[in-house]
Amino acid sequence: MKYYVNASATSVGDGSKEKPFKKIQSAAKIAEPGDEVIVAPGIYREWVNPKNGGTEKKRITYRSEKPLAAHITGAEQIKNWTKVSGDVYTARVSNKVFGKYNPFTTLVSGDWFIAYMVAHTGDVFLNGKSMYEVQKKFDVQNPEIYVPSWDQEFTKYVWYTEQDKKTDETVFFANFQGKDPNKEVVEISVRRACFYPEEEGKGYITLKGFRVSKAATQWAPPTAYQEGMIGPHWSKGWIIEDCDVFESKCSGISLGKYCQPNNDNKWLKWKFKDGTQTERDCICQAQAEGWTKERIGSHIVRRCNIHDCGQTGIVGHLGGVFSIIEDNHIHHINNKQNLAGAEIGGIKMHAAIDCIFRRNHIHHCTRGMWLDWQAQGTRVTQNFFHDNVLPKEYNQNKESAGGCAEDLFIEVSHGPTLLDNNIFLSDKAVKLATQGVAMVHNIIAGGICAVGKGVNNGAPHKPCPRFTPYHMPHRTEVAGFMTILHGDCKFYNNIFIQQKMRPFLKAGMIQCEKDKNDWDDGNIIAGTFKYDKYPTFKEWEKLFEGYCGMGSQTTDRYYTELPVWAEGNVYFNGAKPMKKEKDAIICKGDKVTIGYEEKDGKIFLKTNLYEFLPRKRCKLMHTDDIMMAFEPEEKYENPDGTPITFDTDFIGVKRTSAPIAGPFADGFEITKPLF
Repeated sequence: MKYYVNASATSVGDGSKEKPFKKIQSAAKIAEPGDEVIVAPGIYREWVNPKNGGTEKKRITYRSEKPLAAHITGAEQIKNWTKVSGDVYTARVSNKVFGKYNPFTTLVSGDWFIAYMVAHTGDVFLNGKSMYEVQKKFDVQNPEIYVPSWDQEFTKYVWYTEQDKKTDETVFFANFQGKDPNKEVVEISVRRACFYPEEEGKGYITLKGFRVSKAATQWAPPTAYQEGMIGPHWSKGWIIEDCDVFESKCSGISLGKYCQPNNDNKWLKWKFKDGTQTERDCICQAQAEGWTKERIGSHIVRRCNIHDCGQTGIVGHLGGVFSIIEDNHIHHINNKQNLAGAEIGGIKMHAAIDCIFRRNHIHHCTRGMWLDWQAQGTRVTQNFFHDNVLPKEYNQNKESAGGCAEDLFIEVSHGPTLLDNNIFLSDKAVKLATQGVAMVHNIIAGGICAVGKGVNNGAPHKPCPRFTPYHMPHRTEVAGFMTILHGDCKFYNNIFIQQKMRPFLKAGMIQCEKDKNDWDDGNIIAGTFKYDKYPTFKEWEKLFEGYCGMGSQTTDRYYTELPVWAEGNVYFNGAKPMKKEKDAIICKGDKVTIGYEEKDGKIFLKTNLYEFLPRKRCKLMHTDDIMMAFEPEEKYENPDGTPITFDTDFIGVKRTSAPIAGPFADGFEITKPLF
C-alpha cells in the first residue's frame, strides 16, 4: 500500500494520490509492514511518531518524493515580534503550543553534562540558524562576543526567555542585530523529536531523503534514555539514508539506550554511586531485559549530511550494536560551544559492538568520533578525518589546550578495534586510552595521545580503576569485566607524518607533562614512540615461562602492560617510531606536506607524499597475521567471524600481494576524489 502526504493539501485527505494526507503522522498511524509513505515537497511541522514497525522482509518506508524537498522540523515560526528598543524585540507564545513538554522551561541536564551556564533544550532560530542563549535580560540589550564559539561573528545574535505565570506564556527577548524579525524567518523549537517512535520495538523502518531539523532534544549520556531528533528507539533494522540532519539542540540521530527508570541519570540524581558504576548497572540490566543481537541494533545510517548539532551528530549506547554507519558527511558539531561535557562528538558511541564505520567524512567537530567502552569487533575503515580540534588559537590557552580533542578517541575498551585505510589529519589524530587496537594501512598526520592514561575514575587518594565489560564474540552477552592494562596494540603498514606544531597546542602538551595529567598527555608528535616502554610479545611471554598457574606466590605478571607490535611503518618529518620497531623506515627532512582541497563539490587529498614515499613493499596483512585482542580473545575479523584480507584501499582499489604502506594501493590514486 502506498500513502501520499502533501503539506499543501487543502482537504482532510485519505492518503491516496488524489487526496493526500496533510500530515505525515496521519500516514504513520496506519502504515503497516510493506507500506510506503511518499511525502511531497514542503515543510512539515510535526513529530512523526510511527505506530507500527515493519519486518525484515516487509519494511515500512517513508520517502521524500523529491530528495531533500520534504522538511520535517521541530520548530514553529513566530511572527508577532514587537520592538523593545534598538535591535531588541520581544514575543509571547502561549504555553498551550508546547503541550506537555516546554523546551523553554526544561534545562539541558544529565550525567556527564557540565552545567556551567543555564541552557534550555529549546532554541531560537534566525533564517534556520540557532542564536545564542544568554543568562540575563540585560545581556540581550548588551551582547558580547562569546569567545569559545567557532563562529564568533554570530554570537551577538542572542535571546533570553522567561515565564509569565499570570498569562501562562513563554516570553522571548532577542537581539537580531538590525534585522526585522517580522520580515525574516524566526522560529522556536517546540517538539522533542522529529521522526522517533515513542514506543520501543518499532523496527525495520526506512527514512529516506528528508531534511530534518530543530528538535529540542535532551542531553544523551549512556546512563540515560538517549533521545535524538531521529531514532529507532530500542528496536532493530532501521535504515536512515540520504537525509540532511541539522540543528538538534543535543543529538541529531540516536541509536541509543531505552529508558531504565531506576537508572536514568542515576549519577546525577543519586550521588552515592560513581557514574562508571551506574553505567555497569545499566549494561547488566539491559542484558537481563532483552538486549540481544536478535532484538536490538543492526541499523544502517548512510549518505546523510549531519551537521550543526549541539552534542552529537550520531549518539548511541547499547542500541547501536551491529550497525553500519557509512558514506556520511558529519561536520560542525558542538561548534557553538554552549554545551559542555563528556558525551560530545561527531559520532559518540558506547558499546559499538561489531559496528562498521566506513567512508565517512568527519571534520570541524569538537571531537570527530568517540568510541567509548566495548568497541569490540568495531571497524573504522576508509574514513577521512580533519580539523577536529578547536581551530583558532584564541579559543584555547596552554592550560586548557591539552584538552583539545582529536579525530578519534577510543576509551577503556578491550577491543578488538580495527582502524584501517583511514586518513587522520588533525593535530591529535588518535587518543588511545584503551587497549586491543590494530591500526593497518592508515595515514596518521597527528599525535597518538593518552597512551597509558585516562582509564581511572579520578579519585585523588584511592585506587579507582574502571572495570569495563567484554563480550562473547559477536554477541551482546557479557563475558567478563576487567580494568585496562594498556598495550595490546598493533601498528602495521601505516604512514606517520609530523605536521607543523601549532604553538598553543605545543604549550598544552608541555603543560600536561608538567602537571602529570592522568587523563591526557596532549601529545601532538606523530609516531608510535609513546609505546617505547611496552614489551614485545617475546618479552611479555617470558614472564610466564615455567609458571603453571598454581601455588600462592604473588606476581605482577597478570597486571603488567600488554605487548605492542609494529611492522612496515614509514615515518616522515620527524615522526618518531617506537624503539623496538626494527624495520621502521625513517625518512629524513621535513619535505612532506599534506592537506585537502575542494573542487566542484569533490574532496581531494593535497599532498606531495608520494614523491618521497619509499617503494619498499610491505606484507599483505590478513586477520591471522594480527594477534587477537587479549581480553575477549577475539580476532580482528568481520562481524560474521570470517577473516579479513587487507587488500582493498581507501577508494576501493585492490592491493598487490606486496603492497606499499598507507591507505592507497598506488600513490597515483590521490588524483582521484576522496568523496
